[in-house]
Amino acid sequence: MQIEIRGAERLSFRERQVVSLREMGHNNAEVGVRLGLSPATVATLYNRARNKGYQVVIVLGGDPLNLFETDETDEGDLKEPKQ
Repeated sequence: MQIEIRGAERLSFRERQVVSLREMGHNNAEVGVRLGLSPATVATLYNRARNKGYQVVIVLGGDPLNLFETDETDEGDLKEPKQ
């Protein structure tokens, strides 16, 4: 899984690091240990980044959810998912 942060140009380098880790599911303490910051500093950086505004987009490669399985004879048409 890849994430894309839209509006990252408005964020500082440290805010980008914090946002990336937080959006990947890590909590403030885990991010703090990884970056050598206190959990309170992580929370501050995360809140500053949120106030600046950004969007997180999840980029999925291929079809990992098996939503667009195609029939080999008719590659353009979708077929019903298997139950």
